[in-house]
Amino acid sequence: MKHTLLIMATLAALSAPALADEALAKSKNCMACHAVDRKLVGPSYKDIAKKYAADAKAVEMLAGKIQKGGSGVWGPIPMPANPQVNDADAKKLAQWVMGMK
Repeated sequence: MKHTLLIMATLAALSAPALADEALAKSKNCMACHAVDRKLVGPSYKDIAKKYAADAKAVEMLAGKIQKGGSGVWGPIPMPANPQVNDADAKKLAQWVMGMK
């Protein structure tokens, strides 16, 4: 019984950050243009994670793109700047995206 409770508590703890960061993405309007597993206006989060999987500086680079915007990497539609997203939230969002499998 104790073993089962420990496993359940561990699983709940591991899934909580993922849900919290999805909530953050929704609160910052990221989900208006991006989805976890399909292209909307911009690429899916899973495609972004796959593209930058081997890049050790991906989190830093993506956090910058979240705040400053970007263009030309995923096609002709630019990603607008999001200056309302602070450094900590941009990094948290970038880490969440890079954790997609």
